[in-house]
Formats: sequence, C-alpha cells, structure tokens
Amino acid sequence: MQAIAQSPTNQLENSIDFYQKLGFKKIDAKDTVLFTDGKLIVEVNPERSARAGIKLFKASWAVEVEKLNGLAAVNIIPNGYLLSDASGVWIYLIEGEPSWKAETTKDSFSALGNYSGLSLETTDMKRSGAIYEALGFKISMGSYDKPYMGFDLNGFGISLMKPNICPHMFFNPSFTYFNGKEGNPKVIEKVRSLQIPIAEEITHFNKEGKVDNIIIRDPGGYGFFLFND
Repeated sequence: MQAIAQSPTNQLENSIDFYQKLGFKKIDAKDTVLFTDGKLIVEVNPERSARAGIKLFKASWAVEVEKLNGLAAVNIIPNGYLLSDASGVWIYLIEGEPSWKAETTKDSFSALGNYSGLSLETTDMKRSGAIYEALGFKISMGSYDKPYMGFDLNGFGISLMKPNICPHMFFNPSFTYFNGKEGNPKVIEKVRSLQIPIAEEITHFNKEGKVDNIIIRDPGGYGFFLFND
C-alpha cells in the first residue's frame, strides 16, 4: 500500500518552483508530477478537478468500502473511489499499484526539516477517526476523548485535532514539521532566505514574544506547520 498527498495548483510551474526551491526532489513518474523530501511524497496535480487530499493505492478497496457504509458517502471514480472525512479533506482510494517507485530515507532532507505527518482539524473526531480506522489506519497516540489523536498506516501518519484547540491559523490539510527549539529557528531563517511567503508568524508559545513557529502554504493551498515541538 502506497500513500501520498495530492496538491492542486494554480499554475504547474509555480508549484514546481515552490517544491524545488525548498529542496524536494522530483520523482521520475512520466506524466505525473511528484516530489519527495525522503519521507513525504506530494503529487502536484494541475487538473482543474483536483483537490487537496490524500491518495491511497491498493489492489482492491472492496472490503474497506463496505466498512465505510454509514460513515461517509463513497463516490465511484474511474480508478477507484472518492470520499471525504469530517474535516472535508478528500480521500482518493486508487485501485492498483502506482507506476512509479520512490525510495524513502530515514530523515527528510528538504529545507523544512523533520517531517512528522499530516494534520487535520475536524469538527467530528469520532467520525473522522472511524473513517481512517475503516481504511486500515491504527491509532498511534491519544484517544477519542482527547483534544488530538494520531493514526498510522504503514508509516503514513495523520493527526486529528478537535476544533479551536490550535491558537493559530489552520489550513486543512497541512503538513507538520517538528524541528525542536534549536533547529526550528534555522529552518525559519532558511525559509526567509528563500523568499517563501509566510502565512503566519507565531509568537503564542514564546514567553518573550519571539517568532519561533511559522506557517507557509504551497500554491495549491496545502499548509506547512514549521514548529519547534
């Protein structure tokens, strides 16, 4: 099973420039535009019908689709199924293995630092969690009565947050990078030097009012939380 993120784009060249500037490597995938930082794989999709979301590849999703009955409206698409969780994020269930291969690395190597998974803010934690469990994800941290919880499927991590617990902007979906209190200032400095627009400079967690966390966005609207912990 292969899991990737999909990002739409206003102009393909803009997204390619964004990811290459940050040090992501392009994957040889013929007509599909894919980038990786060693841990995260992002498909940049210029089709007007593309939406920010998750793509999961598997030979057959018949069993999982049956489990989703009553949890989500499942739409049939040419190569599989399409649904969304309570966060509104689209989930593409693609039947068949991808035609490309990507090698993973122990550590992510982009300018953004240490990739730590996908973050979603949901208005219904139980329904979102039940959908991911039906798809084969396992709970990796927290529980349904906590403000947040984590899920994992073969190394593809998702964190769910309840509404209004984050004291900063939240773009659904967002990638999270945790770089520690010593490492994150260097990441922020690098992002500034690359002239990547910053969506929000966060001082909430710093007693001295310093910017120690930031949020950026790719041209398709995906958020990037560049946090110290």
